[in-house]
Amino acid sequence: MSDEGYPRTFDPNFKGPVAKRSCTDVLCCIIFILFIIAYILLGLVAWVHGDPRRVAYPTDSKGHFCGQKGTPNENKTILFYFNLFSCTSPSVVVNLQCPTTQICVSKCPEKFLTYMEIQFMYRTNKHYWMYYSQFCKSPFVKPAKTVTQVLLDDDCPIAIFPSKPFLQRCFPDFTTKNGTLTVGNKTIFEDGSGKKRNAIELRRAANRVNKILDARAIGMKVFEDYATTWYWILIGLTIAMLLSWLFVILLRFTAGFLFWVFMVGVIGIIGYGIWHCYQEHSNLQGRPNSHLTIYDIGFQTDISMYFQLKQTWFAFMIILCLLEVFIILMLIFLRERIRISIALLKEGSKAIGYLPTTLIYPVLTFIFLSICIAYWAVTAIYLATSGVPIYKVISPERTCKHENTTCNPEIFNTTEIARVCPGAQCNFAFYGGKSLYHQYVPTFQMFNLFVFLWLINFIIALGQCALAGAFASYYWALKKPDDIPQYPVFTAFGRAIRYHTGSLAFGSLILALIQMFKLVLEYLDHRLKEAQNNISKFLQCCLKCCFWCLEKMVKFFNRNAYVMIAIYGKNFCRSARDAFNLLMRNVLKVAVMDKVTDFVLILGKILVAGCIGVLAFLLFTHRLPVMIEGPTSLNYYWVPLLTVIIGSYLVAHGFFSVYAMCIDTIFICFCEDLERNDGSREKPYFIAPTLHGTLNKMQLVPLKQKE
Repeated sequence: MSDEGYPRTFDPNFKGPVAKRSCTDVLCCIIFILFIIAYILLGLVAWVHGDPRRVAYPTDSKGHFCGQKGTPNENKTILFYFNLFSCTSPSVVVNLQCPTTQICVSKCPEKFLTYMEIQFMYRTNKHYWMYYSQFCKSPFVKPAKTVTQVLLDDDCPIAIFPSKPFLQRCFPDFTTKNGTLTVGNKTIFEDGSGKKRNAIELRRAANRVNKILDARAIGMKVFEDYATTWYWILIGLTIAMLLSWLFVILLRFTAGFLFWVFMVGVIGIIGYGIWHCYQEHSNLQGRPNSHLTIYDIGFQTDISMYFQLKQTWFAFMIILCLLEVFIILMLIFLRERIRISIALLKEGSKAIGYLPTTLIYPVLTFIFLSICIAYWAVTAIYLATSGVPIYKVISPERTCKHENTTCNPEIFNTTEIARVCPGAQCNFAFYGGKSLYHQYVPTFQMFNLFVFLWLINFIIALGQCALAGAFASYYWALKKPDDIPQYPVFTAFGRAIRYHTGSLAFGSLILALIQMFKLVLEYLDHRLKEAQNNISKFLQCCLKCCFWCLEKMVKFFNRNAYVMIAIYGKNFCRSARDAFNLLMRNVLKVAVMDKVTDFVLILGKILVAGCIGVLAFLLFTHRLPVMIEGPTSLNYYWVPLLTVIIGSYLVAHGFFSVYAMCIDTIFICFCEDLERNDGSREKPYFIAPTLHGTLNKMQLVPLKQKE
């Protein structure tokens, strides 16, 4: 590769990572520290104002929690709707609230009763009123008020129906008999106001509320699955960690053999996936509705419905077949370059063998990331639940001119609004406020997300820089392991924190800004989806594609810049420029060595995730009854399955990322080594003789250096 246009800027007498350093990108370091301080203060303020119980408990019409300990509602854990038929009002969609009184009860109704029936039954048996009165706002000695007065004062429901608790809310107990929908074995019943109602009308009203609660329903089912399978998930992730560790150790001694194990294993796992998809596709042949397409059934919150379609399994089978063919073709056309990758893997294994503490570093990164994720999630919940109860006027027919205005439930019945708008309710709407803090809660949420992204990228950058410093000290040691400094990982980590926090924060800031802009685009696309035309959708897709490519490119250059920072101790911009120039001078070697090695490591991650995924699939679908009894009664077996697969891949990524960072560092040091030295006694190569011999055979070393 010609050197024109890419000036060499290195020190010809360089023999290893620079020991004497100075702080780099100080201004960015100061800004980063100020943002962290502001982030901590934001968390404290949110903790003072927020109340996460508002997420855990349903809230009645007065803003009181159902089932909260230490309150009168402690034993009343379920929310009861006075008149569920009013939930068919269009205001349900607008206000996300049903325009009827809601109270906390200890259990749901179990029978049909109307207020008029109770007035007659009370004369013969007072027990009926004791049962009915538990669904009133306050206890009454007897049902003395007329139906009209009860409606005006809103003291009691005018009718109750057999119900069951769902998501801590009372919903009618629907059943189907001979294809007819019933409630408590009835299809027609009194609604308490003299009208005859049927079960279909009641279900339509309940569905309006259910649409609001759909996401939470899925979340609760997913939570139940996690509660049932959490220990199996932990076992799977532990096995993935041990398997990854085993592969890393074996790569030290049998890199070539293990590579082919990776190849055969990945091809075999994908082949099993193809066979399983074919079996499922064949089993669905002739079943009712299996011929429908995803377009026919539309969007469904019950994901399992998609797995009952032949089209779904056919699509999975095609995707896996294409992936299988792609991997086989890559193996055929890259068979010569894979030899170089195996040589690099052996050299990386040797480096990790001399620096075993590098395998522990992913655990430290995982702890840091877990702390950041937990802090962000807790802060977001506290911000979302900040404020005081806000009550708004809601009318069933939306004919009131005061609709959606704020009100006070304590005095609402005595105000002009109650007289002007008969039937209007002053119900709890949400938590908020008019203070300066409450007005800026959405801005604080954006700040919370942005600093979270910045911290996540900084932690990853810190790990890359620390590992690069440790592996660079290994490479530039002429006599290995004698010349390797003591505690190289700890020393490199200390250098990165002490001198290069600003540079790492600078690179992380660039990446965080790009990711934040991507999230804003996604949000706008979601909010404006129905208002978009074809041109705007096309532009939106182009922007997403551009920012995806930009993010990948920035990650690549940041990674190499951190290696240069670890070696030379220069600021971020200069390190990024030097890394870019070095890679451009050696672009052929980049294409031949670095990327093929990444491909090999990715196959290793797929193998670990695939092995654990197959075992988890057999366990969660009860296909291993002879060997081990798996969890029963799962709502969605794919929830723990995907968690295990993704978690196993991330665990493997944590271990193999050490390998990737090792090989990237060795590769950059190798390029520097070839440019500085010629193999003579005065300028010997630092590269291992075995790797140098392999590169000679592959003609990746300049001729003047092979003489």
